[in-house]
Amino acid sequence: MLNAEQIQEGALDFRYLLNRGYPRKVSLDLVGNRYQLTSDLRHLLHRGVFSNADSKLRSKKRLPIEAIRGKKLAIDGYNIIITVEAGVSGQPLTLGDDGFIRDISGLSGRFKKTERTEEAIRLVLDVLKRTKPLQILFLFDAPISRSGQLAQEIRDRLKREHIPGDARAVKVPERILNRFPGVIATSDTAIIDQSEKVVDLAGAILRRRTNRNTLFRFKRKRNS
Repeated sequence: MLNAEQIQEGALDFRYLLNRGYPRKVSLDLVGNRYQLTSDLRHLLHRGVFSNADSKLRSKKRLPIEAIRGKKLAIDGYNIIITVEAGVSGQPLTLGDDGFIRDISGLSGRFKKTERTEEAIRLVLDVLKRTKPLQILFLFDAPISRSGQLAQEIRDRLKREHIPGDARAVKVPERILNRFPGVIATSDTAIIDQSEKVVDLAGAILRRRTNRNTLFRFKRKRNS
């Protein structure tokens, strides 16, 4: 298996190609083949390494968690819960070039609720109670098994804990998220790129809880 230094070299090469306009998939294939990266390590690079231009644009959209107070907030449900669950479970995370923390599990389409899911939901609701958004909307991908059941659970908990909001399972959450007149909570790059104001809700929860050994950071320059 490659050591951390070799992975970092691969990240530098990947970013170099992206900065010069090479297509993302082609660039990742070139780097992955050169360093003989496994699919998991390629996914790590894909989740964390971006061109300087893309990183700068997304960073400008990223708001501090305190900025959601008194604002309408739409939450990319599976994106946030899976990331938080990965963090509290000690699974690897990456701090992307754009400043967003992401899991590297690739679980979204195969998500199944566990005891850790309950903990992740509790942590998300604790932050929402503390920051007090004006109104909250959780959105879940209806095609994923038991999304309706999870949305109902979130609705019940919001009501029980006196948090103003709703939760829905919809066929294409992105259609609502991309037009939402407020702040979006997600680390999904496609949604970030279509949004004006974004908060890294999962990152805000995990930054103080995550073991540094499980949060992978990519270096920006080669050692001289």
